[in-house]
Amino acid sequence: MHMRRNKKERQRLLQETITENPFITDEELAEKFQVSIQTIRLDRLELSIPELRERIRHVAAKRFDENVKALPLEEVVGEIIDMQLDQHGISILEIGPEHVFKRNNIARGHHLFAQANSLAVALINEELALTAKANIQYVRPVRLKERVVAKAKVLDIENDKGRTVVEVKSFVGTEVVFTGTFEMYRSNKMDEEGNSI
Repeated sequence: MHMRRNKKERQRLLQETITENPFITDEELAEKFQVSIQTIRLDRLELSIPELRERIRHVAAKRFDENVKALPLEEVVGEIIDMQLDQHGISILEIGPEHVFKRNNIARGHHLFAQANSLAVALINEELALTAKANIQYVRPVRLKERVVAKAKVLDIENDKGRTVVEVKSFVGTEVVFTGTFEMYRSNKMDEEGNSI
């Protein structure tokens, strides 16, 4: 059994941990430091560290705002945490009361679809990108307070048709909860090097 750290030491380590991983939750921090969630929240307040949602938004705005062309970041469902246009991207959606059916706390399917679809749109390196076709599967129900991580990757760019095929897999932990293949229409066709023509 390891000794409990004093407050100063805990706050120093807390700051380091959040700097290394801005996407760590208060629950994960409480477990790591073996203190209550309330203690972590008070530490964050004293250190002027914003809550997770704000940290994600800040990192995303700093990293991706100038790059994403097909839709404004605030129109993406979930928070983008990684993005390489025309290659791959990741977004996180925390399932809150506004996303679920009240009677059973299961997330409404259109939120999972919207997260995956808006990530696929954001991935396209064009001013205009639209979903032409989608093949989707809901693998298991997602519940209130679960965190959905959607991972998208470009499978194919069909330059002659102005289409891009994007695969999205959504996870809760390591478990796949949703899969989708989106055929995206892009406003411009591209040459062999991936430049608009």
